[in-house]
Amino acid sequence: MTHLADREELTILYRGPLSSCDYDCAYCPFAKRRDTPEQLRADRAALERFTRWVAEAPDLLSILFTPWGEGLVRSWYRQAMVTFSHLPHVERVAIQTNLSCRLTWLPDADLSTLALWVTYHPTQVARDRFLARCRDLVAMGVRFSVGMVGLPEHLDEARRLRDELPSDIYLWINAAEGHLYTDAQAAPWHAIDPHFGYSRNPHTSLGLPCRTGHTAISVSGDGDVKRCHFIPQPLGNLYDDSFRQALRPRPCPLATCDCHIGYVHLEPLGLYDLFAGGILERIPHTWPPALPTAAPD
Repeated sequence: MTHLADREELTILYRGPLSSCDYDCAYCPFAKRRDTPEQLRADRAALERFTRWVAEAPDLLSILFTPWGEGLVRSWYRQAMVTFSHLPHVERVAIQTNLSCRLTWLPDADLSTLALWVTYHPTQVARDRFLARCRDLVAMGVRFSVGMVGLPEHLDEARRLRDELPSDIYLWINAAEGHLYTDAQAAPWHAIDPHFGYSRNPHTSLGLPCRTGHTAISVSGDGDVKRCHFIPQPLGNLYDDSFRQALRPRPCPLATCDCHIGYVHLEPLGLYDLFAGGILERIPHTWPPALPTAAPD
């Protein structure tokens, strides 16, 4: 039997065919999109196949679900989260979610392993309702971060959310796609999220060492393995183990990287140190920041 300490560590970003969402955000191409029953059955079958692979995997795994739509309104995503959280070789399982799902399933999970990456969409849900759900997560002991898109018209809402969230819950801000921030425009977002600078502008990445394709991979519903969601060249397939021979350190082939789930793996940025212990759920290890020590009288 292979001991856990002898296993290779591998981070997997899983994205199945699900592409439906219950929200209608103006900037999202999947807003209010509905999958057909056949598409939902295919997504469920793909996830159940992935679940079986994970259960028998020889690696120490960290798994982040990055669905195009909202996964947690589907029972098979909730069940996969619970199942993975109890596997001894899964160190972390997390999912990107708008938190519109019911929360009654969470006590069935091992909350020392499960975490949530939660996004607040002010046009889709009342802040009071969203904050009530966050308080429920806190009461249950769920580890989570909260985030927003840094649209200018949502700045006041972001400030209110920061004021009303518990101080130990990290509120991250994603730069709005295609939006350029002057220093003056970026300053109030930095005041909300001190790490906004990493999202503000795309990172020049061509030729830089990146963990994707070595210790981090992207997996699609059919098991195709790629370095990350943004590089289309396949490394092999998960289910025939052909991807393993392609795992090795390599530089990024793209000119820029502008998405957190991509650039967090760029080694020169040092974000594995910043988010140590919270890479998948996007929680800095230094959060909340230590309060300045008062000068002695």
